[in-house]
Formats: sequence, C-alpha cells, structure tokens
Amino acid sequence: MSDQPQPQQPAQGWAPREPEAAAAPEAPGAVGGEKPKKPKRPKRTGWRRIIPTWRMTLAGVVTLVALLIGAFYLGYSLVKIPPANALATKQSNVYLYADGTQLARDGEVNRESVGLDQVSANAQHAVLAAEDRDFYSESAVDPKAMVRAGWNTATGKGTQSGSTITQQYVKNYYLGQEQTVTRKVKEFFISIKLDRTESKSEILEGYLNTSYFGRNAYGIQAAAQAYYGKDATDLDAGRGAYLAALLNAPSEYDVVAHPENKAAAVARWNYVLDGMVKKGWLTESARSGMKFPMPKEATASTSMSGQRGYIVGAIKDYLTTNKIIDADTLEAGGYRITTTLQKSKQDAFVKAVNDQVMSKLDKKSRKVDNYVRAGGASVDPKTGRIVAMYGGIDYVKQYTNGATRGDFQVGSTFKPFVLTSAIQNGSQTQDGQTITPNTYYDGTNKRPVEGWNGGSYAPENEDSVSYGDITLRTATDKSVNSVYAQLAVDVGPDKVKKTAIALGIPSDTPDLTATPSIALGPSTASVLDMAEAYATLANHGQRHTYTMISKITKDGTDEIKLPEQKTTRAVSREAADTTTSVLQSVVDNGTATAAQAADRPAAGKTGTAEEDTAAWFAGYTPDLATVVSVMGQDPTTAAHKSLYGAMGLERVNGGGAPAEIWAQFTKAALKGTETSDFDLELQDGAETVAPPSLQPSQPATTGDQDNGGTTTTGGQGDQGQTQGGTTDGGTTTTDGGTTTTTGGTTGTTTTGGTTTDGGTTTTDGGTTGTTTDGGTTTTGGTTGTTTDGTTGGTTTGGTTAGPQSTARKKE
Repeated sequence: MSDQPQPQQPAQGWAPREPEAAAAPEAPGAVGGEKPKKPKRPKRTGWRRIIPTWRMTLAGVVTLVALLIGAFYLGYSLVKIPPANALATKQSNVYLYADGTQLARDGEVNRESVGLDQVSANAQHAVLAAEDRDFYSESAVDPKAMVRAGWNTATGKGTQSGSTITQQYVKNYYLGQEQTVTRKVKEFFISIKLDRTESKSEILEGYLNTSYFGRNAYGIQAAAQAYYGKDATDLDAGRGAYLAALLNAPSEYDVVAHPENKAAAVARWNYVLDGMVKKGWLTESARSGMKFPMPKEATASTSMSGQRGYIVGAIKDYLTTNKIIDADTLEAGGYRITTTLQKSKQDAFVKAVNDQVMSKLDKKSRKVDNYVRAGGASVDPKTGRIVAMYGGIDYVKQYTNGATRGDFQVGSTFKPFVLTSAIQNGSQTQDGQTITPNTYYDGTNKRPVEGWNGGSYAPENEDSVSYGDITLRTATDKSVNSVYAQLAVDVGPDKVKKTAIALGIPSDTPDLTATPSIALGPSTASVLDMAEAYATLANHGQRHTYTMISKITKDGTDEIKLPEQKTTRAVSREAADTTTSVLQSVVDNGTATAAQAADRPAAGKTGTAEEDTAAWFAGYTPDLATVVSVMGQDPTTAAHKSLYGAMGLERVNGGGAPAEIWAQFTKAALKGTETSDFDLELQDGAETVAPPSLQPSQPATTGDQDNGGTTTTGGQGDQGQTQGGTTDGGTTTTDGGTTTTTGGTTGTTTTGGTTTDGGTTTTDGGTTGTTTDGGTTTTGGTTGTTTDGTTGGTTTGGTTAGPQSTARKKE
C-alpha cells in the first residue's frame, strides 16, 4: 500500500464546494474595523456634461444676486442728482432759404411755472389718468413696467415708455431726451433718490411745469392758454383730459393743426376720461354727458408770423416723418437747416394769393368771406424740390397749414390719374376698344356705370348737364363725372388707385377707395401731395419724391446725413405725356382758360369738392408744377363750409380764383427764364379723332331721349343727339363734322352714319345733300348719298343720333 492517503469517493448527490472568495483587500487607509471610503463618482459623459449641477446653479444665482446688489449700491452711490437744466441751454434752430438768407429762427421757450394749487384738480387727475394712475401709491420706478415696455418694443408691439411720472420728470428737468442706456441708468437712480428727498406733490408739480404740450407750450399753464385761452386753475375735466392726451403725442394730437388725426386724438381723450372714472376722480354721469372740447386756433410769436410758421412746421414734420431728426432732439435746438425754398418764388406766391383772393374779401359785409382760406405748393418737376409754399394768410392768425393739411376733397383734379391709368394699363372699353383720348363715352347726367358689381352708381354732372356722346378729351375739358366714373370701371378702380399712388398720392390717403367714385376725387390728399403727383406727369412719368431740405448742420459744424432722394418710373412716358396733351386742352378750351394768363405752355385740371367747400387748380409747365386750393372753414368750429357767395361771386370753382392764382404766380416765378414747350411722346391714336365703333343698337322713339342724348330744337348740341323734333337752322358738330340745314328738315334720322373729319351735309329745301370724307347724308326723308363714306339708313320722323359710346348702357 502506498503511504499517500487515498481520496474518498463522494457520496451520491454530493457536489464539491466552491472555494471561498478571497477576502477583499482593505481600502487604502482602512485600519482594522474602520469603514472604507466611498468610491469616486464616475465622470459625466455625453450631453450630461453641458448641464450645470445644482451646486453650480446655486452658486451662479448667489453670485448674480450679489453682483446686482453690488451694482445697485455702486450706482446709487455714484449717480448724483445733477443741477436742473430747466432748458436754460436750449438753442434756436435757424432756417434758411436756398440762397442762404434767413427764413426763420425758433427756440423761444413759452413757459409759465405755477404751483400745484394753481392747477385744477380735474387737470391733475387727467394727467395722472393718462400717464401714471398709481403715482401716489407706487415707488419712483416700476421695474415690471420697464420690462414690459422693453419686451413690447423688442417684439414689435410698439414703442412704450414704461416710465413713471417721477422718471419722466427726471428726464425733463435734470437730464435730456436722448434715448441711450446711460441716460436710462441715470434716470433710474436719480428717480429713486428724488423720491426720498421730495414729496409726491412736489414731483407732480415739477412734471406739470416741465412737460411739453405742443404749440411751443412748456408746462400746463402755457398749454391751457395756448389751447383754450384759460388758466390752468380753470380747466374742467374735458379740457384737462385733452391736454393730458397731448402728452402722448403733442404734435400729432393737435386737432387744429392736424384735423386728419382727430379720431386718434379723441380716442386718447376717451381713454383718459375712462381712467378718471375708474379711479373715482370723475362720476359716470358727468362722463356720459361730455363732448370733445375743440381747442381754439393757435397763436404764435411774431417770429413765426406770415409764412414762416407754416414753413417751419412743415419742415419739422418732414424731418421727423423721414426719421432724419426726432422731435425731441430737434426741440433741443442747435441746427442750421437750409431749405429748397426760393425767396423770390415764395414772395410771388404770397402776392398772387393776396391779389386774387385776400384783397377781394369783405369780412364785415359777407360772413362767408370769413371762411376763405388758401393753400399752395410748387415743385420743380425735374428735381422734386419744393420751391415755394403757401400755408395761409398768417401763421399767427390761422394756424393750420393749407399746403399740408389732408382733410379737403381733391375733386376733379384726380381725374387725370384715371386717364393716365387707362393708358398705362392698355385698358379697353366694355366692348373691347383700346381707350385713347378720342374714345367716345356717354356723358349723360346720372348715367349708371356698367361692368361694376359693387352696386348701382350713377354720378351727377356739375349743374346736372347731360353731354351725350363725347370723347374723353372733351369730357376732360368739361370735367364730366358720368364719363370718368365709367372710365374708372373700364380701367379697374384698383388699377386707378395703384397708378395714383405710383404718381405720388400717399397710400393711406383717406377715402382713396377702389370704387368707381375714386374718379371724382372724394379722397383728401394734401396740396403738397397733389403737387408731387402732377410734377410726375410734368416729368414724363418719372417721379422724384419731394424734398424740402438741401443741407443740415449741427452746432455749426457737424453735417447731418440726409436720406437719398428716390427716383422711380411711376408710369410710362407715353401714359404721362398723353395725359399732358389732354390737360393742355383743358387750359386751351376747357374749364381752366384763366391759366392762359401765365403766358407759358401749360397743362392742368380744375376741381371742386362736394358742396363747394374747396376749389382746386393743379397745373404745370415743363419747368414748374403748382397746385392751389381755396378752402372754406369756420374759424371757430373748424367745420368745412361752402364757398357760395365768397368774394361776391355766385360760386368759387377751380377755373376761377385757384387758376388765377396759379397763372399770376407761374408768370412771376418763371419771369426771365426761357420759355419751354412740352416735348411729348403720345399714345398711338391719341392725335387722330376716330369715329366710334358702335352706333345705337336701337333708334329712339319720337320725342324720347336715347339713353344719354340731348334733345334740342333749332339749337346746338355738343357732340350729342338731336331727337324727335324739327331742326330749323340748327347745327350739329362732331369733332369737326358739320351738318347744316337750310329751309328746314322734319323728322330725319341717321341710324349708323356719322359726320367726322370735316365732312359736311347740306339739306336745302329737301334736295339731296352730299357728305364727303366719311360723312353720312340724310335728306328730307330720302336715302342719303356718301362719298368715301357709308350709306346711312332712312327713317321718317325719327332721331338724329350722335356717336354711340362703347360704354353706353345697352338696350
């Protein structure tokens, strides 16, 4: 046997034991029974690395709060309340004519400071309701309002102040109007300090005495006098609310200077009153019976008398509207502004208005003469520069600028834009004829337009005259409403509107609507806007946006950059020039013959507003485009007034005083310059008078009017129709064609023939007449004979019909 022990056989079901796991090595530093340290947290990987831990977040928040607190205390300690500026360093702005001579100087500060006890409680509450309703209970600054205003501005919801009355007072009294971060930071800290050193009443008093209300009025006392001729202590709730509304937009909300903005001003006025009711400062019953208190006409210092105030106001509007200089910065002064106005032309405009209108007024004997106002503007069509402007009799006496106001209808001075649009768009009549100045239309009074689905429209002609069938050229000469309403439909009112805007009429002009009535001029563009549009026609369809400024310097050295003047092709030369040729006819043969006194080749159009509240003449030579309007307005209520009886005349129309002013001014303005003729490129067919393509579809019965003709017996028709009677020695003329009847012809009808281009028909005692050059003869009820023409039909006891308009209502 071996000495080695023999292995034992395992019993059935027995399994060998696994060796015991080796004891885990002790963690470094572990001694005996000490608890081992936790293993390190594994490093974060992937996207988890960019998310800060809660410890980092907490540390960041604590650090940010500490920085903000530190910055606040640092700013609070560093920013001191400065001495009040009180506009003591305010400078004047100097305005110059184009030749460098001084036109005007502004900058006089109109202010009378008063104590809070000299401001009515109604006025105080109105200002609080408008600007800061929780003024007495809130802190000096409102961070939530500031953040909200910043957010709304950033997201395009409109620029908002977000400032309390305290902050606004600090800006007005201690700082300036510049929109910078530095100024806002100073305003923030000064407001907090001021709230600790002055009472709320003192701050409100300072705010009321430093705020600008427009009309060069600083402070509520000056504003109360400027707008209502009252002291601040006498302001009621309605007047106080209007002055409070002005704080939001002093220039825009002056409803006398800008009547077109009255709706917005009244809305702001209502907002203020509603706020007073909400705060318990005004009863519901007092509020419900309140009417808008119309302010009085403004007066100004003599430095703004004559035309100076109108011009300065227009320049300020031009600068702010075109974002060249904002209103607050401009108000601070220090600018030298050279205008495009020429002194000799400016003086000539004033003299022309005085000679033709103002010298003829008798305000004591004729009440209507107190309503008469005038506005005018003259533009160099080749450059778009305004060379003269007439705003009114005197800025000190009449505050509203007649050249820039936009609340009187332009009337028939709009009609050339319709004709231009027709040619520009290659428009056709209802039966497919291409429209030219020689296209025939039915000029019947109150004739319903055709082809318009927006409802019935049948405009009345001036003095209810019916013209029968006439060419567009003649319809323009005579300013026939029924023809131009149909023309607007044939072109498309939307296209007419687009053309007017392209020529220079602002797209937001009130009542510039795409309907047939657009042709009759219900829109209320300003004289200056109309001058730009007519200058575009004079410049062969090339539009220069008008400008009033040639140069601006600040503090005598720094030159302000002016926006580049835009030049665009508004309409084709053919469209503009063809319109010019038609408007030359208006001066030569139509309603504007008074313009011939300018002794220059001229084109133009007269116009009259509804109820004769305004009369217009818009005209041009190749070198100068000028628009004149004579308007009626009640000096007390500012309501539009008819001019019937003004200057001792039965009525004032565009061919009267406005055309006479235009002629005198244009002759003087162009004196010493070479006379220029119009260089025109016309539409095909614009020169030749062609016969109409259609004749009446059905002859009229004896004694009836054939849908637009005129009935005459032994008289003269204007390219119209002689119907159902006996013509004894009468003459009918159609653009050069003449029909002479000697000895009498009874009951003769031509149904389809037309005498044109000098064709002559003679009937002598019932003998056969002859028509040449395309005419038609009807003789004593027998068949007419034509040479180079057509054979007319014969009807006894019928109607002699003129050319049938292609736009005529078909039977």
